[in-house]
Amino acid sequence: MPMTATSNITFGDKFQHFLARVGLRRNRFRVQPGLYALGKPDKESNVFVTANYGLSFNKLRAALAGTDCYILVLDTKGINVWCAAGKGTFGTEELIHRIDDVRLKKHISHNVIILPQLGASGIAAHEIEKHTGFKVEYGPVRAEDLSAYLRTREATTEMRRVTFSLTDRLILVPVELFHMAVPTLILMAILYFFSGSLPALASLVIILAGLLIFPVILTWIPTPNFSTKGFLLGVVVAVPFFLLALSSDPLAAWWQKLGSAIPYLLITPSLVAFITLNYTGATPFTSKSGVAREIYAYFPLMFWMFCAGAIIGIIFRFIH
Repeated sequence: MPMTATSNITFGDKFQHFLARVGLRRNRFRVQPGLYALGKPDKESNVFVTANYGLSFNKLRAALAGTDCYILVLDTKGINVWCAAGKGTFGTEELIHRIDDVRLKKHISHNVIILPQLGASGIAAHEIEKHTGFKVEYGPVRAEDLSAYLRTREATTEMRRVTFSLTDRLILVPVELFHMAVPTLILMAILYFFSGSLPALASLVIILAGLLIFPVILTWIPTPNFSTKGFLLGVVVAVPFFLLALSSDPLAAWWQKLGSAIPYLLITPSLVAFITLNYTGATPFTSKSGVAREIYAYFPLMFWMFCAGAIIGIIFRFIH
């Protein structure tokens, strides 16, 4: 028998959403895979497919308020539809298995299942039909467009368009900051103890630039990929620290000042660029193959810039 679901999003659900958004219990925010009955579905009711990530499931059931239907939840290991499709867990084999496991043919008289458009990269529709007899229909990108989509069973151009607005980008920030909070504080304490306040402050600004400033200004940085965008932002961040380091010790020789300042121009851009790669998997601007090419092209430069800056900084720390 199908499990029961409602469209009511409780305070407890919303609190779970908050915890997931800030990175707490994110990997454990899951629902049980299987077939759910929303309302009072019959054999003619629609079947919607989603991931077992709590946010994905809750957003879908909330969008289907007042609709009698079935929701088929795949075991995506607690990962959302888009990311799971890229990883293969929202995939052809899992969908075939889940259709057979819940005996979907016993519950409905038609042969159509509706999948989210963002899951298309993980599903081979012809294989689904070949092995199960069910035809795959792709719904709109956003769950909130489902009610309009169901009236005509046709998605408008706007329903098919993937956007990544400022709001969408800012939603990603809290979880990234949460995961980096403790490592950043530890790094700042180490740098402050061994190198002073300026390097410690620089480490904080690097993290904030990569995780907070970058997603805000992402679309306005005029380069084609994340690494070069990160490098440019890193250079902008590095310049004030470079100038402060040059003027921090008026009695030092010019070459000592330069040796103490150059590491900021090498380390800061490389680290900011590296941190910005965190966002490649969460935006519609990249692809798996594109990210791989970018990493192979720019990661060696990031690595050697960082190493050169660290070595120069250590040498001039002892000389000074």
